[in-house]
Parts: sequence; C-alpha cells; structure tokens
Amino acid sequence: QVQLVESGGGLVQAGGSLRLSCAASGLTFTAHAMAWFRQAPGKGREFVSAISWSGDNTNYADSVKGRFTISRDNAKKLLYLQMNSLKPEDTAVYYCAASRPFKMGQYDYWGQGTQVTVSS
Repeated sequence: QVQLVESGGGLVQAGGSLRLSCAASGLTFTAHAMAWFRQAPGKGREFVSAISWSGDNTNYADSVKGRFTISRDNAKKLLYLQMNSLKPEDTAVYYCAASRPFKMGQYDYWGQGTQVTVSS
C-alpha cells in the first residue's frame, strides 16, 4: 500500500531553517504530484506548496512564498520542503500528500505528519 513518511521536523528559533523530507513507497512516484500541507493548533489543514509529477511546476501559498522551496528526487522517491526565515506562525504539523495519478490538486494519500515548532 501507499506509504508517505515525513521527517525533519523539530524546534527552531525564528529566522532559522529546517528541511523536511517525505519518503514515498507503494506508488509510481513519477505519476503523482506531491504537496505539503500544514495544520496549526486549533486550525484547519492548509495548503503550503505543491510540485508536479515531473517537478517542472510548483506553487506556493502566499504566506510562504519566497521563504519555502519544494523539490523532489524522483529517482529516490523523495519529496522535500526547504523552509527558511521561519516565523512563529509557521508552527504546525506538516503533512506530505500524494495526488491521484496525474491529477495535481487532488490528494488521496497522506503521511502521518511531522511537528515544526518555531520559537520567538
């Protein structure tokens, strides 16, 4: 079955950086767009960033544009999120998601999440 396993979360001071990773298995990685979502305490899950199956197209939430970079390594079946200039409001559980095959924007598979905490 499809498994998505996130790693790389932790505690960091405001202005710092973290790199999240998501290891995928049980799917043809190159057929799926991938994305990062996050959920802060007491709030709903929100979109952070997405990347197409080829890696040619990316998009970002306005709140992270210019600070976060999404990328993928199709040979290793890995998804990344480089987070720079972190702010306390970036504190959340970050989830990796995989789309339906060749359907960017429709995410059917989810990881268990990794906690990111940014202290002020």
